[in-house]
Amino acid sequence: MKIHVYQHVPFEGPGTIADWAASRKHRISISRWYEQQEAQENADADWVVVMGGPMGVHDQSEHPWLTEEKRHIEAAIRSGKTVLGICLGAQLVAEVLGAAVYRNGQREIGWWPLQRDPGIEASRLSGFLPERMEVFHWHGDTFSLPDGSVPVGSSEACACQGFICEDRIVALQFHLEITPAAVDALVDHCGEEIGPYRWVQTPDEMRSRPERFAAVNEVMDTLLNLLEGETRLRRSAEPAEGSSGKESHAG
Repeated sequence: MKIHVYQHVPFEGPGTIADWAASRKHRISISRWYEQQEAQENADADWVVVMGGPMGVHDQSEHPWLTEEKRHIEAAIRSGKTVLGICLGAQLVAEVLGAAVYRNGQREIGWWPLQRDPGIEASRLSGFLPERMEVFHWHGDTFSLPDGSVPVGSSEACACQGFICEDRIVALQFHLEITPAAVDALVDHCGEEIGPYRWVQTPDEMRSRPERFAAVNEVMDTLLNLLEGETRLRRSAEPAEGSSGKESHAG
């Protein structure tokens, strides 16, 4: 299986998604949009994973490549690929699907509890998420639910933490792929967003309790395993190459 990653800044890569892919012997390729590397390899990818970044979905004037990236995301969705969006990536997927993306009431940075939404039970992917757990956040924007999607969960700071569509499109505001090194990079590059706000932790608080990283990484692995199963299920339902999909009746 081939996974193509859309990366928006050098310091927000695929994290433990890359580790999972390596363990399953899946191939990973990356479009580094910040280096004007477009998604030439999208066409033959099975999955498209859209990572985070400090910019917003409406910042095309500063980052003109956002317009082209949205076209690629839309093409991936229309062609039936598995699409996983994280943080900014989730917001880009939401906008492509017709949802509104806007400033959240407050910034949410650090480890905060996520409450599972009962609506997620409508998806075959629902088993990845516990009823309640601490997950890592770093975002100031949010979105409405696209038509036909099911909600993932909520936190006290943000009512919409993600959604699932068609059991193949997943958008998550939070970071299950996070590692201690990734937190250090976010603090180094986006530390100006940290302040004395209700839902913003200090760097020391974010780095404490390393067992939280292992817990969310395990949840990410579970989600990826479920998505892999759905990908195989869809493949098995496709007509064989050269087949018309119709039964042949000999006389």
